[in-house]
Amino acid sequence: MAAGTLYTYPENWRAFKALIAAQYSGAQVRVLSAPPHFHFGQTNRTPEFLRKFPAGKWVSFADSDIVPPASTWVFPTLGIMHHNKQATENAKEEVRRILGLLDLHLKTRTFLVGERVTLADITVVCTLLWLYKQVLEPAFRQAFPNTNRWFLTCINQPQFRAVLGEVKLCEKMAQFDAKKFAENQPKKDVPRKEKGSREEKQKAQAERKEDKKAAAAAAPEEEMDECEQALAAEPKAKDPFAHLPKSTFVLDEFKRKYSNEDTLTVALPHFWEHFDKDGWSLWYAEYRFPEELTQTFMSCNLITGMFQRLDKLRKNAFASVILFGTNNSSSISGVWVFRGQELAFLLSPDWQVDYESYTWRKLDPSSEETQTLVREYFSWEGAFQHVGKAVKEGKIFK
Repeated sequence: MAAGTLYTYPENWRAFKALIAAQYSGAQVRVLSAPPHFHFGQTNRTPEFLRKFPAGKWVSFADSDIVPPASTWVFPTLGIMHHNKQATENAKEEVRRILGLLDLHLKTRTFLVGERVTLADITVVCTLLWLYKQVLEPAFRQAFPNTNRWFLTCINQPQFRAVLGEVKLCEKMAQFDAKKFAENQPKKDVPRKEKGSREEKQKAQAERKEDKKAAAAAAPEEEMDECEQALAAEPKAKDPFAHLPKSTFVLDEFKRKYSNEDTLTVALPHFWEHFDKDGWSLWYAEYRFPEELTQTFMSCNLITGMFQRLDKLRKNAFASVILFGTNNSSSISGVWVFRGQELAFLLSPDWQVDYESYTWRKLDPSSEETQTLVREYFSWEGAFQHVGKAVKEGKIFK
């Protein structure tokens, strides 16, 4: 198979996923060093992919449910994030809940999906990797025998070992190290106090400037490595909404009302009083494949994952999306507000991962139907006669 190039940094668990998958597929991957924030493109999360491969739902679960608490708990022990006691305790309980869900699911299964390793196992194992290496000491993990058995089974597969090597499980829960954290912080230059007259100081400053100019002129131009060349070649992002005229409707003002005031008596009247129907549009969205929705927590993860991937759209959009029903009998639908008159997803390839999994219908702001939909979805209250199921959980994109 053709060789590909993966830009990453040492011990990057996200890169491990791609490298382990490559071991299973036989693909050749060349690994080049890159700074920790380096990012190229998106993973294969198209609606077609998610439909054909249930593993994609576990990928969403890993990103939305496991990564946040795992990072909050583990990163301080690595000295790359400050420790917050309450946040860490909350993260521990969330990790405990997640391991319990996995343990229940794996009680009658060898792997997460099917009878052999899939992308689901690769993704979730790599997401849990630092937890097992840093903080899941024996006393903590003993309550989850099925999860532990599955994790050990996976990491001992030849394809996993080829990338991860021998994974040593945590023997004692790592703690926050203030000294390590301080060492990892960028050093700030402390200006030195200068003595002498103002003329002497100015003369010294002028000499330093000349020295810097001479040094810059004499220094040979360093060649960029492949990673730096790739970064330099990336086009600067343009505002996808730059072509639209200014609008009188200030979305942030509505969001503040919605977050801090009563929805029905304050936020909604403000919305309709200031809504600019020429500069903004309203859309009704409904998930296309309700028959594939099983556990409600996984259905909620679909919504959360979509919101996370649309993070850069927040300044120009607002949405209330609701999960209706119960396990194995649920549906997802919502009302969205977008800048402009077209679906905002079409303005950027980065926003097109999930939107085709939904049907989209543009709403008439002046119609009674739209007034009802906005009121019910924004307040999470009402008859929802078009749905026929009770509200299970709602999520707000703002």
